[in-house]
Amino acid sequence: MAGNGLPSLGRVKLADLVPSEGLPTDSYKISVSTLSQSLAQYSAAVIQFSTSDGALLRSGLDSARLYFHQRASYPGSDMIHTNETREWCKTSGYYADPQLWQESYDYRPGLTPIDPNTMELPPAGLPDAFSLLGKAARDILDAISFYLNLRSSPFSEILDNVPLRSREISSSVLSVCCHARPSFQGAQHPSLINQDDGQSVMFSDNDQQIEKSLITLMKSDKVGLHVRDFQGRWVLVDGDLGPQEAVVFPGLALYQATAGYVNPALLKTDITNMQANMYGRCSLAFKLMPKSMTSLSCSEMRAAGHGVEAQFQLPVPVDDFMQRSHPTDQLLNRHSLQSFNFPTAQDGSVKPLMRRKKNSSKCKPLPPSKRLRLEAQRVLKERVQDIADKRGIKLRFCTLKDCETHVHSLDSPCANIRMEIGWPPGVPFVHPHDLPNKAKVEFLKAYEPGWTATNDTELSLTEPGQINQHSADFN
Repeated sequence: MAGNGLPSLGRVKLADLVPSEGLPTDSYKISVSTLSQSLAQYSAAVIQFSTSDGALLRSGLDSARLYFHQRASYPGSDMIHTNETREWCKTSGYYADPQLWQESYDYRPGLTPIDPNTMELPPAGLPDAFSLLGKAARDILDAISFYLNLRSSPFSEILDNVPLRSREISSSVLSVCCHARPSFQGAQHPSLINQDDGQSVMFSDNDQQIEKSLITLMKSDKVGLHVRDFQGRWVLVDGDLGPQEAVVFPGLALYQATAGYVNPALLKTDITNMQANMYGRCSLAFKLMPKSMTSLSCSEMRAAGHGVEAQFQLPVPVDDFMQRSHPTDQLLNRHSLQSFNFPTAQDGSVKPLMRRKKNSSKCKPLPPSKRLRLEAQRVLKERVQDIADKRGIKLRFCTLKDCETHVHSLDSPCANIRMEIGWPPGVPFVHPHDLPNKAKVEFLKAYEPGWTATNDTELSLTEPGQINQHSADFN
């Protein structure tokens, strides 16, 4: 995939992403590939709906404009909230965030009453838009799962029931938003930010966001949504959207559930010249969320043969994940995300720390086995992944038990990948974290020139029992 980077944001028809029984069609495989490449390069993609569905979304935007236009210029104190003061799974109704210059109406089935007899009418068509975008988000999630070689609907256990059972409240939410409505009083003035090309773009203060959803689908009536790509550039993702198109981007929950293979989108909203518009910038944003009483686990990634790093090993309760803060600095310093792979930013924080520990006499040195594992993981990310990216190869690791037979067979699932990246003979094609110590040594010999000459202590301190146990397999 690295060799065939997309020149612009990928466009995919939603109808081509709907799975069907039997073998995948060519259009499905092409659409899944385009979607995945776009998410890897730009952290976003464009989804094309049918004509009738596009009309439904546009009518929803029209209704949103009228809803916010008729609201009072200054919201009551009980309606002013920020993201920190709102419970993630219990938002419903109207909210205002003056710091972001944003108003929203959250529709959450099971909690938001849709009663035409109330004094204040909500935006029209919310149940229909929720159903349409919810189905689309699930199809997109299944397409990403297909690309990652996961089983069908692997995240069904953490998603809401379809339909909801009696007295259930939806975790997913449809947010009808209005950004920079001129008549919205009490909002802070936006600030100017200069782009690399010298043009000035106006963003609201602190308007740098990462959604905590699995998948978010957004349809807006004006351009202005910027997403940071894997090279650190801000890309306008809704600049040429058609009337039947919407933007999709992954969130932090999917990043956690896929062990960091799918990076979340970092967002900013451009509000240039909004004062000249009487309605502001309106949008529909559907957020596919995990259920609050479940956990985000990477067991499906492990079952598919993907390497899972230590930070993703333990399941994380969804409630804890949603309520804690997530620093974005590691996600911003990504060097290469041509394919779904390990978050390279964490190498930058681990390696200097290791050097300081080795150079400091006051720090207790790491055990030899742990140093061996960390060194092998570093080499995988810096050397092997670099070879795979340059040749357009997607690394799909085997399990240790299965691959002990693969290495002695010419016709095995991993034979071609091992040959193309020069994987050392006799070493199972698994993540170095899962390799026995003897196999780690052979791995490092192949990819780290001179490693044995500078690491004799590692060899001498490797447990003899492990060497004898695996010598027949790896020599």
